[in-house]
Amino acid sequence: MPTLLSVNVGMPKDVPWQGKTVYTGVWKYPVVGPAMVRRLNIDGDGQGDTAGHGGEQRAVLVYQIQSYRHWQRHFGRDDLGYGQFGENLTVDGLLDDEVCIGDRYRIGEAEFEVTQPRVTCYRVGMRFGEPELAALLVSHHRPGFYMRVVREGQVQAGDRIVRTRTGPGALSVADTDALLYLPGRDPAKLRLALDVPALSPGWQGSFRELLAEADGTTTTAPPAWSGFRALRVTDVVPESTTVTSIRLTAPDGSPLPTARAGQYLTLRIPATTGPAPVRSYSLSAAPDAGSYRISVKHEPHGTASGYLTTRLRPGAELEVAAPRGEFVYAEDSGPVLLVSAGIGLTPVLSMLHELAAQGSKREVWWIHGARSPREHPLAAEAHDLLTALPVAHEHVYYSAATPEEIQHAHATSGRLTKDKLIALSIPPDATAYICGPAPFMTDMRQALTDAGIDPERIHTELFGTLGAVNPGLTDRSTRTPHQPPGPPGTGPLVTFARSGITVPYNTDTNGTVLELADACDVPTRWSCRTGVCHTCVTPLLSGTIAYSPDPLEPPADGEILICCARPDTDVVLDM
Repeated sequence: MPTLLSVNVGMPKDVPWQGKTVYTGVWKYPVVGPAMVRRLNIDGDGQGDTAGHGGEQRAVLVYQIQSYRHWQRHFGRDDLGYGQFGENLTVDGLLDDEVCIGDRYRIGEAEFEVTQPRVTCYRVGMRFGEPELAALLVSHHRPGFYMRVVREGQVQAGDRIVRTRTGPGALSVADTDALLYLPGRDPAKLRLALDVPALSPGWQGSFRELLAEADGTTTTAPPAWSGFRALRVTDVVPESTTVTSIRLTAPDGSPLPTARAGQYLTLRIPATTGPAPVRSYSLSAAPDAGSYRISVKHEPHGTASGYLTTRLRPGAELEVAAPRGEFVYAEDSGPVLLVSAGIGLTPVLSMLHELAAQGSKREVWWIHGARSPREHPLAAEAHDLLTALPVAHEHVYYSAATPEEIQHAHATSGRLTKDKLIALSIPPDATAYICGPAPFMTDMRQALTDAGIDPERIHTELFGTLGAVNPGLTDRSTRTPHQPPGPPGTGPLVTFARSGITVPYNTDTNGTVLELADACDVPTRWSCRTGVCHTCVTPLLSGTIAYSPDPLEPPADGEILICCARPDTDVVLDM
């Protein structure tokens, strides 16, 4: 008969880690006597990162004494006390390859339902003192699992554990964990998992994405070419006082691979000294024209934009990586909103070109904010495209224009704000694409949500670095990316394209690409830090890497897991 050996709780606290501070509740310790289990927690317990732990679906974490013994043998340790793996309930029995998602158990006065395996997380390795433990829990098929509380009540060590219901589908915790994190997954098992109502919504969403990939219905496609290739500049056209368009073609005159509307190009800019700057710019014209057009804003003191807008001439060649990006136009029949500010109009203008080329019957809304007509590039082009569409609405806002300019351009005076957007009576069944400065996109997303649009139908594109995902870290201050401390390395050059810096890799001190990025304050996205969860997956624009340790499942071609990658050659990363 399975038995509850220990109830473990602990409140979140600050813990020093690699020169940073992590707020975490992974330190759990045994309770003496009965403990009250409630819908969201056990009395005296808490989670530091509620985005990844806790909540109704992850109220209680379970780990087995059999797995304790396995890890004692594996690591040669005899110092493991209950709660060592961050679990709330240490049990005898309930093995991961026997317990199924949807199983229900009565323990003491309370009843529970199994919802998902443990989430891979670096903090369990912090607590245990083994950084690679998150990966080992998966590869050894010993993750442990979460349960939701069906009936509240008291539990205590010594209580018997009685199964009251068997989950549908007989999908074990170990099999469910392997489906998400290990290669060679069976599509039939993915479908089986999606038929288990008790499976937590987050895991259901991940399995839907994996099933779409297995069925070939995902929209993700590999880049048209690897690395950088030379493209010829055929036109350099000033569009406004600050923006210049550049047309690129294949040197041999052959048509370039078709891009998707909304994607971007990454360019290596010629440099007279030091490493060549690498910058990304959205496509701004029809994606199937056989050539590519980008429109570049000249930033004050911008080395790359200054060269492209003032020194570049037709006939020159630039090193260009293939079109990339997930901010892309998707076919649909409902209304579509193209919302932008400043130079953020470029990717949505590409989408407008596609709609016009298709002769789309969709209701199209073009909503743009700029300072004045002098700083509104490609305005006439956008207007002509909208005129060709059967159902189009054009709304332009100028924040610093004269009354005459406002009247001539048929624009509205003032900034494009949340209130003004809501006042347009946007159709609530629309799909929206937003591009512009980060605060603008945040405001517009909130405005569209307030207007009744489903947040899943609101898509945003950020020109700069992606927002960091660093679960548990308390120091969220942002610094401009910089060279790492200490003497410069002599190894391969690592270029963080979105952050605009190139760093010589130091073989002795830099560790993984993720650790190098952290040292440079380049925004990073990660969770397990051991090659399991793929949160850190990053496009590799050029170069080669080696893994140490090897990830449990390699990423797609053209992508790497920076948490366990080290450069073999000079590399350029889209981060």
